[in-house]
Amino acid sequence: MNAKMDTTEACDLRFGQVGIACVRIKRPDAAALCEELERRVRAAPQLFSRAAVVLDLSHLLNLPDDGTVDALLEAVRSAGMLPVGLAYGTSATEALAQRMGLPLIAKFRAAYEPADGGSIAPPAPGPVSAPAPALAPVREPVLAAPAPGSMLGAQHHEGAVRSGQQVYARDRDLVVMGAIANGAEVIADGSIHIYGSLKGRAMAGAQGDAKARIFVSDFRAELVAIAGHYRVFEQIPKDLEGQSVQCWLDGEKLLIAPLK
Repeated sequence: MNAKMDTTEACDLRFGQVGIACVRIKRPDAAALCEELERRVRAAPQLFSRAAVVLDLSHLLNLPDDGTVDALLEAVRSAGMLPVGLAYGTSATEALAQRMGLPLIAKFRAAYEPADGGSIAPPAPGPVSAPAPALAPVREPVLAAPAPGSMLGAQHHEGAVRSGQQVYARDRDLVVMGAIANGAEVIADGSIHIYGSLKGRAMAGAQGDAKARIFVSDFRAELVAIAGHYRVFEQIPKDLEGQSVQCWLDGEKLLIAPLK
């Protein structure tokens, strides 16, 4: 008797809101790159260890040769991060990506410029145009539904945001009526208001709005970011821990202060 053939689909492919960091190469020095990225990983292992990153070569005067790029990719791996593609550039960059066996990622979100002017920089704003590789976790975003009569079109999320969950308010503010757990993310193109504990990550002004702010009732964050400028916390300063705070940009500096 012939075995019955399994007709179920072998997989399910979806495009999600994927967080990928961008490593902007300023000089093609693999040893210096590894040292810099190792410092980032040591400073915030929960954020950067095994983080999916895209290599951006567009700020170099000349595109490096294949051997140099291979050394840069190996430097990223040695530092504890995972290179998953090259940032979109010229036709020569596309050919290089093909030779390296890596995807060319034209636009992606959630790569943030450090407030101290470091090497991880924001890409041009836009939606994800390539699926995440297998080694980068894909999290389906929860698009928060607008509450009836909500102010200024803000989107509301009722209840807690669980670890591994992501809530994204596109083109508007986000109001969260609950706690954000460790490993959870809340993102808005406008400002973010959190009426609960923030233990995960909050990223406002995701498309570059430098006037966006973050308001938190109980501050215990892993990371906060506004318009690409971020601050990572391994330990919350005593004057901020558990406090009601607001976060805003003053020029290139991200400031956090208790609400009075």
